[in-house]
Amino acid sequence: MARTIDAGLADLRALVSRMGFLARAILAKALHSVRQRSRSQAAEVQRDDLEIDRLDVAIDRAVLALLATQTPLARDLREVVAIKSIAMDLERIGDLARNIARSAERLADAPSVEIPAGLDVLAEESSALLAEALECFASLDPARAREVLRGDDRIDREEAGLIQRAIAEIQSRPEGGSQAVDFIFIAKSLERVADHATNIAEDVVLVTEARNVKHEAKLAG
Repeated sequence: MARTIDAGLADLRALVSRMGFLARAILAKALHSVRQRSRSQAAEVQRDDLEIDRLDVAIDRAVLALLATQTPLARDLREVVAIKSIAMDLERIGDLARNIARSAERLADAPSVEIPAGLDVLAEESSALLAEALECFASLDPARAREVLRGDDRIDREEAGLIQRAIAEIQSRPEGGSQAVDFIFIAKSLERVADHATNIAEDVVLVTEARNVKHEAKLAG
């Protein structure tokens, strides 16, 4: 028997699914603008982020409407809270894509240098982790979500290594310092994308297992 709340939850799932699709697309476009040194694509990222912001507002309104007209209990309430949390993470990923696009605009105006190989690896892995986290939420699969949590540690290590190499490059070739700084900015943004993917995976565990695993390792110590 269908419940009244099911339609509201379905609407929320559709909104956050659309928001996740756009967040992945805007991140991909921002990274492509870096690789191609494309000012036009970087400018598109700034405009595309507005739609993510609109969806964030729409989810806020839908959550408030559902809570005002329904009385979600237990798992339903956890899912509503998780969707609101995921929307916040996706909105921030949109902001990070805009930061990457700003670096692309600066790089487009600078002498061409080779993009660090480690940056491409970091971009691919952070993007893949975000895609996997969103798939985990779509399927509400806690086992896959825990794999996402483990993947974040590897990205943290890769980001730290890339930054160390970029600093060494600045010291050895000061004339290319501004570009190396932008590569550092991009690496830090990608690490933050992975952090937001981790947050999404943690929300999947919360919904499915009623267990809050945020900061679990630190608090256990």
